[in-house]
Amino acid sequence: MAAGIRYNPVLEQCCCMMRWMIGLVLVIGMIRNASASAAELAVGERLPALRGEYLSGRKAALPDDASGRVALLLVGFSYASRKPVEAWTQRFRGEFADKTQVTFYEVPMLGGAARMGKWFIEGGMRRGTPKADQENVITVYGGTDAWRQRLGVQAADAKAEDAAYLILLDRKGNVVWRHTGPLEEAAYQALAAQVRKLLAAQ
Repeated sequence: MAAGIRYNPVLEQCCCMMRWMIGLVLVIGMIRNASASAAELAVGERLPALRGEYLSGRKAALPDDASGRVALLLVGFSYASRKPVEAWTQRFRGEFADKTQVTFYEVPMLGGAARMGKWFIEGGMRRGTPKADQENVITVYGGTDAWRQRLGVQAADAKAEDAAYLILLDRKGNVVWRHTGPLEEAAYQALAAQVRKLLAAQ
């Protein structure tokens, strides 16, 4: 043992207990995720309840919070997914920001284990997000494996979690369009056409 460092049996016992508790939390999370099963999301069905927290600190619940508006959800499952999500958001806002009947939500799916670093993660996100936009970002910590299944994220594909997963909802919370991948002109025009169609149907 290094000179100057005294062995503290109480501290050692506390550290062992903490390691055991962290291990238990991770095992429970894996068991819960393994048992979770959800069918892939289909166009025409109502969005299953998606619960999280806005960066403003308020509780979020979709599709209810978007009721009465056309809403685009931009979902990401990794840090790398922020780039395609932000690219899609920027293009979408450029065309529809002045439409009060249209809204969007960036939805980082962080997973249950990330909850231990919630304060640090969300603090960094708030610093990088203008206050006016903080109710357009919803962090989700629980049930993320079910959403992977709903959005067709392939576990065998190492890059699948780095993609942007887009869901367009009508005013009643029904799925009318889905897309996976980076911002591309043809895909964006398909999205914009759907939004215009929904707005014209009011």
